Amino acid sequence: MSKINADTIIYVFARIFSTVLSPLLMPTIGIFIALWATVLCYIPLGTRLVVLLVIFGITCIMPMVTIAVLHNLKVIEDKRLVKREERWLPYIATVLCYICSALYLHHIHTPQWVVVFMIGGAAACFVSTIVTLWWKISAHMAGIGGLLAFAIHVYVDGYNVLDMKLVIALLVLLAGCLGSSRIFMQRHTFMQVLAGFANGLVVVYLTCMLFS
Repeated sequence: MSKINADTIIYVFARIFSTVLSPLLMPTIGIFIALWATVLCYIPLGTRLVVLLVIFGITCIMPMVTIAVLHNLKVIEDKRLVKREERWLPYIATVLCYICSALYLHHIHTPQWVVVFMIGGAAACFVSTIVTLWWKISAHMAGIGGLLAFAIHVYVDGYNVLDMKLVIALLVLLAGCLGSSRIFMQRHTFMQVLAGFANGLVVVYLTCMLFS
């Protein structure tokens, strides 16, 4: 009984990590870091909140609506996209949402180093889309890997006004918890988790370094 209870508790925490650190939330968290932890924090609060809400709408709400529509049309069986074969179409929709968010940020004259974060996210998501045609790479880990890459980029280039070392350390810790959660829930293998993390970290960081 104690083992069953322990496994249940661990599973609950694993579900919490998977939900709170959903890849759909990573762009919003990244923009939050940009607007509250960097030189952009001096922009009026109302303006920052509007930008954050727009990014949340484009990169989180719109993909969720797309997945719901595809589910209602019986194109996909599970909204959680458990089956690898059902992932490519929602992933393509997510890539387009990233691109739309980058265009929005460019339109409102956001600094280039923020815009390329979204471009890097689109690139990492596109890589996941291609890989998922053959193999179930982790989108969750690609998301948090990309977020970590952005935080490192902000720190290395000196855009931060807060101590980014603490943010980076926290993201590394959360990445470990998230990866462990995905493995415990049997959503991915260790290699799929590692590959997803490497995808987000490398692709987003290289994009930020090359184009900002």
